[in-house]
Amino acid sequence: MIECVLILMQSQSASAQTALSVTALSKQFGRGETAIQAVDDVSFEIHPGEIVGLLGPNGAGKTTLIKSILGTVIPDEGGVNIYGHSVADAPRQAYADVDVLFEGARNDYWRLTVRENLRYFATISGVHPDSVTKEPDRLLEQFELAAEADTPVRSLTRGMKQTVSLASVLASGARLLILDEPTLGLDVAATRTLRRELQRLASDTDRAIILSSHDMSVIESLCNRVLLFVDGDLRADTQVESLLNSSETQHVELTASPIDSATQQRLSSCSQLVEQDDTAVRLRTKATTSTLCETLNHLEMAGASIKSIETTDPDLESVFVELTSDDS
Repeated sequence: MIECVLILMQSQSASAQTALSVTALSKQFGRGETAIQAVDDVSFEIHPGEIVGLLGPNGAGKTTLIKSILGTVIPDEGGVNIYGHSVADAPRQAYADVDVLFEGARNDYWRLTVRENLRYFATISGVHPDSVTKEPDRLLEQFELAAEADTPVRSLTRGMKQTVSLASVLASGARLLILDEPTLGLDVAATRTLRRELQRLASDTDRAIILSSHDMSVIESLCNRVLLFVDGDLRADTQVESLLNSSETQHVELTASPIDSATQQRLSSCSQLVEQDDTAVRLRTKATTSTLCETLNHLEMAGASIKSIETTDPDLESVFVELTSDDS
């Protein structure tokens, strides 16, 4: 009997240390030849204190995965557990520990003021409204929202609405946060504040955070791990540093005089457009003889002059392109 009790206690303790567990999850839409396997036998765990980046091209299965975790899509196979509670068998208990930021600042009540939204979301966990002031007020200062505290959300700019949505999610006290494109519409200062706040939450409060974003710099600077999805398959579940080191190919960055759209289209087969303005274009390509020569030939045909060429180590964006390209 003692041995059974010990085993049960160990099992409960292990369960408590797993914020999110996804096991053999699969979801298919449609049937026959037109069927789409959105998620294919995906399994992973996320633990308290982790910030995990969710990466993948459009149609890779990220949205279906998030909806399956939240229960808005029912998987064909597999299961989801949040802090030991099955979302299928005990959804009320499971989702009591979850809060979500949806893309497009759709979390808040736009008729309420900024302060009223923060205080409302801070009470969702069951705290009496009269006792909720410290955390909302701290977030107002942290995200530089104090001047707009008594302004209805509907009167704010798009970037400010996104900032309020973020602050509302963080005010809720949920132990598992799912953030979908959290930096969308944010300026540089607000993005920097978000990074600091998420790092503080993960380290000081032991919250688990899933971050889905096309902003590779945010993923690279914030996340402990990345989950990379391609065609519904979990292609990689690894540390960011390990993913960067997985690329055996160095890259070359070229700066040249500006090019037209037709040249950009021709270059897309051998290089990646980093940025272009009125004075220059910056391209990134693999440091191989064939791709570099092809890039230089296209630039020469377009009459573009080369301003600089330098070899660089791959960043997360270039590794992502390499792993998800058709010829990878």
